[in-house]
Amino acid sequence: MVPSPFTLKVPASSANIGPGFDVLGIGLNLYLEIDVRIDPSVDTSEDSFHGRLSYEGEGKEGVPLDTGKNLVTQTALYVMRCNGFEKFPMGTHIHVKNPIPLGRGLGSSGAAIVGGVMLGNEICQLGFDKIRLLDYCLLIERHPDNIAAAMLGGFVGSYLNELTTKETNDKSVPLEYILPKDSTPEEKIVSTAPPKDIGEYLKYNWNHKIKCVAIIPQFEVKTDDARAVLPDSYTRSDIVFNLQRLAVLTSCLGQDPPNSKLIYNSMKDKVHQPYRASLIPGLTEVLQNITPSSVPGVCGICLSGAGPTILCLATENFNTIAETIIDVFKSSNVNCQWKLLDLAYDGATVSRH
Repeated sequence: MVPSPFTLKVPASSANIGPGFDVLGIGLNLYLEIDVRIDPSVDTSEDSFHGRLSYEGEGKEGVPLDTGKNLVTQTALYVMRCNGFEKFPMGTHIHVKNPIPLGRGLGSSGAAIVGGVMLGNEICQLGFDKIRLLDYCLLIERHPDNIAAAMLGGFVGSYLNELTTKETNDKSVPLEYILPKDSTPEEKIVSTAPPKDIGEYLKYNWNHKIKCVAIIPQFEVKTDDARAVLPDSYTRSDIVFNLQRLAVLTSCLGQDPPNSKLIYNSMKDKVHQPYRASLIPGLTEVLQNITPSSVPGVCGICLSGAGPTILCLATENFNTIAETIIDVFKSSNVNCQWKLLDLAYDGATVSRH
């Protein structure tokens, strides 16, 4: 049976919230949309996998429209392949609308992966729930904070379970065997479903008065580069510093009224932000100078994901906060845009037309 037309909406996300490196993420109401229509009378055999792909939005010039190379459709094909489907149904048209800036720490690749996994689930009518779909996501994006926030929405904590040796081997398969490249040997391409329950996820309370001011510098930071500057080990004092603040932050962001001083101090970090400052001119000055006492309305501030976007949690004076941060970046010759965002409390959704 051919699925009726449907639209997937997947939120942007911000990970590494404050001290929550590789642990905390929030879904943001800036949505990747994937519109899908299937008309079996339309010949789409010009594509190797029988899908016709179109795209609008951020990064349009560099996005591949070959379904075997685009991240959204490659991910969908992985899910399909693991469940006995090799190609999209004839006449499949997939239109992607993406307002999420690429390479800015707002989860653009995480949204694409979540969208692709959901696309495969819906095209083949597999009926998997979000937790099972996250297992597929985790074989592609090996850190759960972004994808959990994009899939589940809201304010989410996550961790990876300790798996058996076989499950660990299954989870550690090279990425090019899951999302094949032109040079990937056919016999190496993964066609077996991932282990179950790779991760665990918990949604925390969030005070709805707290909004997110996202300051987006106009340059990209590659995740690999942002990982490369991190040390191989940390001092005990720095780990304890983050753990102490993490324990407080997960509760205080749900309190009413918001305690800006407590939130601000609980969002400090010694695990990744100090090391990534070398990649982001102006970051150190922003983190030091934007405080609840210097700019009313500020609750907390941190690097979003691997950066360079700055996420400022605030309850008022959003324009003033944004302009103040932008001025700090200007002094380092960095131009910025900004967006006022709320949380995407429902996470990824599907609607049928």
